[in-house]
Formats: sequence, C-alpha cells, structure tokens
Amino acid sequence: MGQSTVDRLKREKEFHNETFSSDTRKAAKKYYQSANVSKKFYKERVLTDVKGKHVLEYGCGPGSAAFDVAKVGGDVHAIDISDVAIEQALDKAKSEDVSIKASVMDAENLSFDNDSFDLVCGSGILHHLDLERSYKEIQRVLKPNGRAVFFEPLGHNPIINVYRHLTPSMRTDDEHPLLMSDLELAKNYFEEVKTKHFNLTATAASFVPALSTMLNRTDEVLFKALPFLKKHSWIVVIEFLNPR
Repeated sequence: MGQSTVDRLKREKEFHNETFSSDTRKAAKKYYQSANVSKKFYKERVLTDVKGKHVLEYGCGPGSAAFDVAKVGGDVHAIDISDVAIEQALDKAKSEDVSIKASVMDAENLSFDNDSFDLVCGSGILHHLDLERSYKEIQRVLKPNGRAVFFEPLGHNPIINVYRHLTPSMRTDDEHPLLMSDLELAKNYFEEVKTKHFNLTATAASFVPALSTMLNRTDEVLFKALPFLKKHSWIVVIEFLNPR
C-alpha cells in the first residue's frame, strides 16, 4: 500500500470519527429529506431475500441498514474505517436487541475469505473509496450468484456541484461523487450492473417537502422520455449482479 493511500485512509478515518462524534452534518440533514424515496428503494433492495443469508455492509453507523437486515434474519457483518462509527453501531444494536457483527476495517482491503457473502451493501460509501480496489474486493468476497446494492451520489449535476463547492466542511477532500464512467467500470467486475436514478427535479423537495410525490413522479417521466437526463440525477441506487 503506497503512502498516498495510507494518507488518504488516515484522512477519511479522522474525518468520519469527528463526524460521528459530534454529528457535524446535523444541520444539513433537512436537505437530505428529498432522498427519502431513493433511500426507501435502496432498503427494499437490500432486504430482498436476505433471511438466512450472509450480508456484508460497507460503512456502518447508527443509521446503518445492518439492524434491519438482522431483524429479518440476515447474518450481517458491518465494517467501517471509523472506530467511533463501529462503537455507535454496536451500541444501537444492543439497545435494539439485535445481533450484528461489526469491525473496523479498510473496505479496499477486506480480511474475509473469497466467496463469503450473498450480499454486499452500502450507503454513501463507494464515492469515498478507490473504485478499482473496492470493486475487486466486492467481486472477491461475493459468492458466484451474489449481488451488491449501493446508494450513491452522482457528480454530473452542475447545480449540486456548486452546493458541494460552497460546503467543503461537509465532505472529505478525497471523496468523489460517482460519474457514469465509474458505473461502466463496474462492468469489468460484474456480469450485470443495474441502476435506478432519483432526484433530478425532486431535489427541490428539500425546500418544499409537500412537492416530493409530484416531483418524484416527474423525474420518472423525464428519465423514461429523456434517458440522457439520468446522469444529472443526484442519487443512484446501483445493483451489481454475478461477479465475474
């Protein structure tokens, strides 16, 4: 592992330890209300057929999907680079009386054996990682008929990118909202890559929540009629099927 990678991982750990310790993103949470529809879809895909299955969650904290997976009978192991996030996740699991395994671990260098998991999932994690490294690791630890589901931001929309530029303290120096080329890259590691896009006009529901349903329906119509607009969505839910 090169020094640049070591430095990057150190920065990510320090940032997320601070974020989880002081909840530095609390003030911005209202702006993420418009992502409720996409988050619901993500959780539905994660919870599909997980009873009795081995599940790995990339990126774990008190808002993790690991608890829901455990409640429906999944055998879940959650990882995060932040020891504070793992501590908070274990505390929540205890308070909710659910059983999960959780470890501090580098998502680009997993300690699990090949073909260990039926499902790998994560929310807002891939765009913090070296994609070549993480795709290879997801491919390696998934069983031959396994799948992976991720909820991620995209990086093409110029208006959203202006907001990102104006709020640098909310993100790490190394994170990189995904590009369409990053989704294409995944096809080198998985037989099939499915995507569902959200939040083009619906992002405005952050300011007018009452418009959420109408705007999400508008987005569905626009994406169907004008597929090139998908790249300008804010959120994409990605499903990787059948590792190569």
